[in-house]
Amino acid sequence: MNITYQLQHDARGRLSFTGEDGQTHENVVPVRAFPIAAPDEGIALCDPHGHELAWIDRLSELPPPLRTLIEGELASREFMPVIKQIESVSSYATPSTWQIVTDHGETDLVLKGEEDIRRLAPPALLIADSNGINYLIHDRYALDKTSRKILDRFL
Repeated sequence: MNITYQLQHDARGRLSFTGEDGQTHENVVPVRAFPIAAPDEGIALCDPHGHELAWIDRLSELPPPLRTLIEGELASREFMPVIKQIESVSSYATPSTWQIVTDHGETDLVLKGEEDIRRLAPPALLIADSNGINYLIHDRYALDKTSRKILDRFL
């Protein structure tokens, strides 16, 4: 892959993009085209106005320092805990409070309505809580029996 641009952090820690024309763009943001289905494929580098400056087909094709830089930026912007277990729910009617275990530890989420559970490519689910945090379940069938039983009541 022939890279015709440079990426680096500026003095304030923000991403700076310099294209082959020598023009520098500040506050550049990497954006995944398919954050769940193909997180390492199709990444746009965008200016603060949303204009695409560069396109990356696959992160794996980038030189390691550049890949590490972009992965770090993506990680700082994206927070999507993965649900490992659903311990209990306050009610099977919404809104309800769920006590869950994620890859980041135990927490509670408030489900406002069943429409906040979105089906992704089977068997994945995306659950949005009342605070706007999205929780991912990679494979709902891989959850323990109690978690599956609780989840089935909402699907």
